[in-house]
Amino acid sequence: MKQLITTRQTLIIGIVCGLLLLTAFFAGCASSAPAQPVTPAATAAPATPAAVVTAAPTVQPVATTAVPVSTPAAVVTTSTPAPVYTYSEGNVIAYTAASLKGASPKLAEGFAKMYPGHKVVFNLDGTQALKTQVQNGAYADVFISASQKYTTELTKGGSFVDGSVKPLTSNYVIVILPANNPGKITSLQDLSKPGLKIAMADYSVPVGTVTYSTLSNLAKSTYGQNWNTSVFSNVVTFETSEPGVATKVSLGEVDAGFVYESTAAAGKNTYSTINIPKNNNVLQTYQIAVMKQSTGKGAATDFENFMLSDAGQQILKDYGFRPIS
Repeated sequence: MKQLITTRQTLIIGIVCGLLLLTAFFAGCASSAPAQPVTPAATAAPATPAAVVTAAPTVQPVATTAVPVSTPAAVVTTSTPAPVYTYSEGNVIAYTAASLKGASPKLAEGFAKMYPGHKVVFNLDGTQALKTQVQNGAYADVFISASQKYTTELTKGGSFVDGSVKPLTSNYVIVILPANNPGKITSLQDLSKPGLKIAMADYSVPVGTVTYSTLSNLAKSTYGQNWNTSVFSNVVTFETSEPGVATKVSLGEVDAGFVYESTAAAGKNTYSTINIPKNNNVLQTYQIAVMKQSTGKGAATDFENFMLSDAGQQILKDYGFRPIS
């Protein structure tokens, strides 16, 4: 009897142990089964912060971090920021002296007509500013300078395709006055009258350079050094581009300004003019060149050829520029 009880107890204990083992086995299966998706969930977890940054840009730490990262890339290291251009086949980016602003739409039209599928975009500024932009890495296909000084400097720096620097056109300096002539200026001598307001380009600007030389020539040949000193004492603004001088005159902010003949011709209904004798004047020669960095040298060369062609030269002549003698 005792043996039977013991056998039963053993059997019960065995059954209980078996059930416990089965329970532990299934529990282990149950706990390990969800572990499979956990790994993907853990892998996917990094996506959540990214989504938060994108969906919630208002989070201050994110904005604060982003600003310093993007700022250096957008800042140009010169005081004259250059436009950012992206190369496109058939398109030409021409860094061009500001005094060609009036002629630029017709030049663009003529280029597209001579070379269908081509287009030119002008970046117009003082040549000294364009030179600085290029030296600081700005992209351009063609460079048009109002002064040989700057093309010579860039040539020495290896900026141009060899043999591509060519004379393009020329210009003399002239004096322009507001149409109503508030300063009652009738001669070059009058520019020295006390109280006049004169606008002139800075010496670093090509038209400014030739203006200084022209005034020096006039002083030596005709009017004397006191006249020259008095003219400069009347200068109230030194502009960084030739159109800047013309704007001051057209707005009546000054009584006179020194600009190129082409600008005077373009604004013949806006300005009165006083000519400067050619024997005292300084002829400014413009040059054109293809940039070595250009990724579209074929189109750039086509544009240079257009500018030097009869069609291009005629447009320049129509806008008051002189041919290369």
